[in-house]
Amino acid sequence: MMDTQTNFDLVLFGATGDLAMRKLLPCLYQAHVAGLLHLDGRILGVSRSDLDTAGFLAKVETNAKIHIKQNFSEEAWASFIKRIAYMPVDVTRPEHFQTLAEKVKARKQTDNVIIYLSTAPKFFAPACENLAAAGLNADHVRIVLEKPLGTDLKSSQEINTDVARFFKEEQVYRIDHYLGKESLQNLLALRFANVMFEPLWNNKYVKSVQLTIAEQLGVEERGEFYDITGALRDMVQNHLIQMLCMTAMEAPAGLDADAVRDEKLKVIKSLKPLTSADVDANVVRGQYTAAQKDGQTVNGYLQEHNVLAGSRTETYVAIKAEIDNQRWAGVPFYLRTGKRMAGKVAEIVLNFRDLPNHIFDGSQKAPNRLVIELQPTESIRLYTQVKTPGAGNHVELTALSVDMGKEVAGRRAEAYERLLLDVINGKLALFNRRDELEAAWEWVMPIMENWESSPTPPHGYAAHSWGPEAARELLARDGNQWHEEQ
Repeated sequence: MMDTQTNFDLVLFGATGDLAMRKLLPCLYQAHVAGLLHLDGRILGVSRSDLDTAGFLAKVETNAKIHIKQNFSEEAWASFIKRIAYMPVDVTRPEHFQTLAEKVKARKQTDNVIIYLSTAPKFFAPACENLAAAGLNADHVRIVLEKPLGTDLKSSQEINTDVARFFKEEQVYRIDHYLGKESLQNLLALRFANVMFEPLWNNKYVKSVQLTIAEQLGVEERGEFYDITGALRDMVQNHLIQMLCMTAMEAPAGLDADAVRDEKLKVIKSLKPLTSADVDANVVRGQYTAAQKDGQTVNGYLQEHNVLAGSRTETYVAIKAEIDNQRWAGVPFYLRTGKRMAGKVAEIVLNFRDLPNHIFDGSQKAPNRLVIELQPTESIRLYTQVKTPGAGNHVELTALSVDMGKEVAGRRAEAYERLLLDVINGKLALFNRRDELEAAWEWVMPIMENWESSPTPPHGYAAHSWGPEAARELLARDGNQWHEEQ
């Protein structure tokens, strides 16, 4: 158990929803079992559902408990749910917020109040206005905004402006769960706590960088949401750009929130702006099509439930980006994400430049590369040339591998658990600042605008493949290959 802990009230809007049941409550249970929550810390679920606490706990028992895959015991569960209360709140009814405020303020010993808005973004503004009117925006109140934070630059700015009317920037926690992944945080330690990597982490030694988030699942039952969202909004503007920032940023002056976020913002600001011609040449839009797998037909995107006939929504995006600064000028950064791909993986790949001469046979075929895998496993693999046994002078590529789950002692928390604890303890470094978020939207807007005006449909790719042929060609013209092809 931690020596000092923060007493808290966590008010969870959207408490009956999928995210709360599948991620937030199970992660809070894990923090509870690990002794990381103050003994008096309270979780107050709220939603429009007309339930009492007993009715809500019955839903938690059915819908949240099943997602706890480790460290479960009935005794621990019984002590955890004692933290939980519930009350119905409609975000559009100010009188409900007055009742909520009375309940929260009745606990005088609370160090801080966390308002987690796990709701549709259209409810952020009325919720913030009603919270403020009820006095729930004082300095000890923190508000967590779940993505998506807008659908384009304009709507994101409007949401941020609405929230800023009632909450200071230092009270706002814009959550991107990828930043809570232990392996992504470990990237900073790998770069800035080891003397051997920093001298190589630049355009003198790195030929190209690949950032991939691939999913095997399709849109499943989320067709109605996904068809108006697409991969660019769902994954590129947030998760992939955050991975890019952590990979390419300069060393921050320290690990405090603004030091880290200042350096990430510099990376986004240094991304070469995309013209419409750049989008045509350097961005691939794809959509998965039906295919056979294990003797069964897998639906294409257009056959999925609640997807509009003839939809041009992208389920795959590949982008060649350039960072126009001294460290990275001339190095292509390939960003890629897709659904119904051949594997589930999130990884960062640094391909190093080839040697100017080759005295060993085979060394010219596969230069060194560093692979940092975020999922499904957390590992670091450095591919180096090793001489094959025998009298010849042939070398082959061999991986020096570290499995972070096995080699590094200690319990590995899920991303949402880490981020929830950071909110409770007032740590902002792993949350998006407004200028950072809006700079990311600004960079992707030319892609969105090009696609909206272009008559060209997305490239088709077979379900459970690695994407359209156009994405391979995007790299091939620079003499590069995607990691799975290497």
